[in-house]
Amino acid sequence: MLNSISTVLLILLFISTVHSTDHIVGGNRGWNPGINYTLWANNHTFYVGDLISFRYQKNMYNVYRVNETGYDNCTTDVSYGNWSSGKDFISLDHPKWYYFICGNWFCNSGMKVAVHVLPLPSPPKAAEDSAGKVKNGVEVVSRPGMAVLLAVAVSIWWNWM
Repeated sequence: MLNSISTVLLILLFISTVHSTDHIVGGNRGWNPGINYTLWANNHTFYVGDLISFRYQKNMYNVYRVNETGYDNCTTDVSYGNWSSGKDFISLDHPKWYYFICGNWFCNSGMKVAVHVLPLPSPPKAAEDSAGKVKNGVEVVSRPGMAVLLAVAVSIWWNWM
Protein backbone atom coordinates (compact mmCIF):
# COMPACT_ATOMS: atom_id res chain seq x y z
CA MET A 1 0.00 0.00 0.00
CA LEU A 2 2.71 2.48 0.98
CA ASN A 3 4.70 1.57 -2.13
CA SER A 4 1.80 2.61 -4.39
CA ILE A 5 1.40 5.85 -2.43
CA SER A 6 5.11 6.57 -2.95
CA THR A 7 4.74 5.95 -6.67
CA VAL A 8 1.72 8.26 -6.95
CA LEU A 9 3.48 11.00 -4.99
CA LEU A 10 6.56 10.68 -7.19
CA ILE A 11 4.44 11.01 -10.32
CA LEU A 12 2.74 14.09 -8.86
CA LEU A 13 6.15 15.60 -8.18
CA PHE A 14 7.17 15.26 -11.81
CA ILE A 15 3.84 16.57 -13.07
CA SER A 16 4.07 19.61 -10.81
CA THR A 17 7.62 20.52 -11.80
CA VAL A 18 7.87 19.68 -15.52
CA HIS A 19 6.59 22.37 -17.83
CA SER A 20 7.51 22.36 -21.49
CA THR A 21 5.89 23.16 -24.78
CA ASP A 22 5.81 21.06 -27.93
CA HIS A 23 6.11 23.48 -30.84
CA ILE A 24 4.74 21.78 -33.96
CA VAL A 25 6.59 23.33 -36.88
CA GLY A 26 4.11 24.90 -39.29
CA GLY A 27 1.19 24.25 -36.93
CA ASN A 28 -1.59 22.29 -38.63
CA ARG A 29 0.18 22.69 -42.01
CA GLY A 30 3.22 20.78 -40.80
CA TRP A 31 6.65 20.54 -42.46
CA ASN A 32 5.90 21.12 -46.13
CA PRO A 33 7.05 23.41 -48.96
CA GLY A 34 5.39 26.78 -49.43
CA ILE A 35 5.17 27.78 -45.74
CA ASN A 36 6.91 30.81 -44.24
CA TYR A 37 8.71 29.16 -41.33
CA THR A 38 10.45 32.40 -40.37
CA LEU A 39 7.06 33.95 -39.70
CA TRP A 40 5.97 30.81 -37.84
CA ALA A 41 9.10 30.87 -35.62
CA ASN A 42 8.73 34.60 -34.93
CA ASN A 43 5.28 33.90 -33.46
CA HIS A 44 6.66 31.43 -30.90
CA THR A 45 8.83 31.77 -27.82
CA PHE A 46 11.15 28.83 -27.26
CA TYR A 47 12.61 27.94 -23.86
CA VAL A 48 15.17 25.38 -22.73
CA GLY A 49 13.36 22.07 -22.25
CA ASP A 50 10.77 22.70 -24.95
CA LEU A 51 10.33 20.34 -27.87
CA ILE A 52 10.19 21.19 -31.53
CA SER A 53 8.35 18.61 -33.60
CA PHE A 54 8.20 18.09 -37.32
CA ARG A 55 5.17 16.40 -38.92
CA TYR A 56 5.46 15.44 -42.58
CA GLN A 57 5.00 12.72 -45.17
CA LYS A 58 7.54 10.00 -44.42
CA ASN A 59 9.90 9.09 -47.30
CA MET A 60 9.22 12.43 -48.97
CA TYR A 61 10.78 14.92 -46.54
CA ASN A 62 13.23 14.81 -43.66
CA VAL A 63 14.84 17.08 -41.07
CA TYR A 64 18.50 17.93 -40.52
CA ARG A 65 19.83 20.01 -37.66
CA VAL A 66 22.66 22.05 -39.15
CA ASN A 67 24.86 25.03 -38.32
CA GLU A 68 24.08 28.57 -39.49
CA THR A 69 26.13 28.14 -42.68
CA GLY A 70 24.23 24.97 -43.56
CA TYR A 71 20.99 26.84 -42.91
CA ASP A 72 21.97 29.80 -45.08
CA ASN A 73 23.29 27.62 -47.95
CA CYS A 74 20.89 24.67 -47.61
CA THR A 75 23.69 22.16 -47.07
CA THR A 76 24.03 19.23 -44.69
CA ASP A 77 27.86 19.21 -44.68
CA VAL A 78 27.85 19.90 -40.93
CA SER A 79 24.82 18.27 -39.38
CA TYR A 80 24.13 17.51 -35.72
CA GLY A 81 21.34 15.05 -36.36
CA ASN A 82 18.83 13.94 -38.95
CA TRP A 83 15.34 12.54 -38.69
CA SER A 84 13.01 10.90 -41.18
CA SER A 85 10.17 9.26 -39.24
CA GLY A 86 7.50 11.75 -40.31
CA LYS A 87 6.81 12.55 -36.64
CA ASP A 88 10.06 13.81 -35.15
CA PHE A 89 10.40 15.27 -31.65
CA ILE A 90 13.60 17.17 -30.90
CA SER A 91 14.47 18.49 -27.47
CA LEU A 92 15.76 22.05 -27.25
CA ASP A 93 18.24 21.54 -24.42
CA HIS A 94 20.39 24.67 -24.48
CA PRO A 95 19.82 28.42 -24.82
CA LYS A 96 21.10 29.11 -28.34
CA TRP A 97 20.07 29.25 -31.99
CA TYR A 98 18.95 25.96 -33.57
CA TYR A 99 18.85 25.58 -37.36
CA PHE A 100 16.78 22.94 -39.17
CA ILE A 101 16.47 22.23 -42.89
CA CYS A 102 14.92 19.64 -45.18
CA GLY A 103 17.78 17.75 -46.78
CA ASN A 104 15.87 16.51 -49.84
CA TRP A 105 16.40 19.67 -51.91
CA PHE A 106 13.26 21.23 -50.44
CA CYS A 107 15.33 23.60 -48.30
CA ASN A 108 15.75 25.74 -51.42
CA SER A 109 11.95 25.95 -51.55
CA GLY A 110 11.83 27.38 -48.04
CA MET A 111 11.72 24.24 -45.90
CA LYS A 112 14.03 25.57 -43.22
CA VAL A 113 13.51 27.10 -39.83
CA ALA A 114 15.76 28.83 -37.29
CA VAL A 115 14.65 29.09 -33.67
CA HIS A 116 16.20 31.04 -30.83
CA VAL A 117 15.93 29.15 -27.53
CA LEU A 118 15.92 31.25 -24.38
CA PRO A 119 16.91 30.21 -20.85
CA LEU A 120 14.03 29.41 -18.54
CA PRO A 121 12.67 32.60 -16.99
CA SER A 122 13.10 33.10 -13.26
CA PRO A 123 9.92 32.79 -11.22
CA PRO A 124 8.30 36.17 -10.61
CA LYS A 125 9.19 37.83 -7.30
CA ALA A 126 5.47 38.07 -6.49
CA ALA A 127 5.16 34.28 -6.61
CA GLU A 128 7.75 33.97 -3.85
CA ASP A 129 6.14 36.64 -1.66
CA SER A 130 2.39 36.20 -1.99
CA ALA A 131 1.20 32.76 -3.07
CA GLY A 132 -2.52 32.72 -3.79
CA LYS A 133 -2.91 36.51 -3.91
CA VAL A 134 -3.70 38.80 -6.82
CA LYS A 135 -0.93 41.28 -7.53
CA ASN A 136 -0.95 43.73 -10.45
CA GLY A 137 -3.93 41.92 -11.97
CA VAL A 138 -2.18 38.54 -12.03
CA GLU A 139 -3.14 35.71 -9.71
CA VAL A 140 -0.12 34.13 -8.10
CA VAL A 141 -0.56 30.42 -7.51
CA SER A 142 1.83 28.46 -5.34
CA ARG A 143 3.28 25.28 -6.82
CA PRO A 144 3.11 22.13 -4.72
CA GLY A 145 6.44 20.76 -5.96
CA MET A 146 8.34 21.15 -2.68
CA ALA A 147 5.48 19.75 -0.58
CA VAL A 148 5.22 16.75 -2.87
CA LEU A 149 8.98 16.24 -2.71
CA LEU A 150 8.83 16.24 1.09
CA ALA A 151 5.92 13.81 1.05
CA VAL A 152 7.84 11.44 -1.26
CA ALA A 153 10.92 11.61 0.97
CA VAL A 154 8.85 10.83 4.10
CA SER A 155 7.08 8.00 2.29
CA ILE A 156 10.35 6.44 1.15
CA TRP A 157 11.80 6.80 4.66
CA TRP A 158 8.64 5.19 6.11
CA ASN A 159 8.98 2.20 3.75
CA TRP A 160 12.54 1.60 4.89
CA MET A 161 11.57 1.60 8.57
